[in-house]
Amino acid sequence: MDVQTLTYLIVGLTFALYIGIAIWSRAGSTKEFYVAGGGVHPVMNGMATAADWMSAASFISLAGIVSFVGYDGSVYLMGWTGGYVLLALCMAPYLRKFGKFTVPDFIGDRYYSQAARTVAVFCAIFICFTYIAGQMRGVGVVFSRFLEVEVETGVYIGMGVVFFYAVLGGMKGM
Repeated sequence: MDVQTLTYLIVGLTFALYIGIAIWSRAGSTKEFYVAGGGVHPVMNGMATAADWMSAASFISLAGIVSFVGYDGSVYLMGWTGGYVLLALCMAPYLRKFGKFTVPDFIGDRYYSQAARTVAVFCAIFICFTYIAGQMRGVGVVFSRFLEVEVETGVYIGMGVVFFYAVLGGMKGM
């Protein structure tokens, strides 16, 4: 069996395993979809958040800026990390306290303002789009290397996989 066939087999079996997990952990309600029904231990939730921070977008972008700019680029690394931790410490407890699932819902209810909610929605969309663009490029590069396809095709494969997992299981599936 050649290396390419073995690669396809291993990647296919891995996807089959994860698809099985996504089907097994389907969300049945809104609470299960967004917060996994409250059944995720805080340590596991923290590990998932850390894994999200240490993603393709983070590694590619931060390694690229340090490599391109030099030592001065490490300021971006510290700002990215510090901002992420600060956001988690300042926002997460209040989201739980207010019983909200999204930052715009929390901001709107906390400040009794539809305008504040709208600004928070646009900020969240902008931040998510910027992050996802880098993340999907990283996914495309990984799939293009492993499956010997074009980067664009790798991006489509990655988007399909993430879409499938997110639609079925929400937080628990992811």
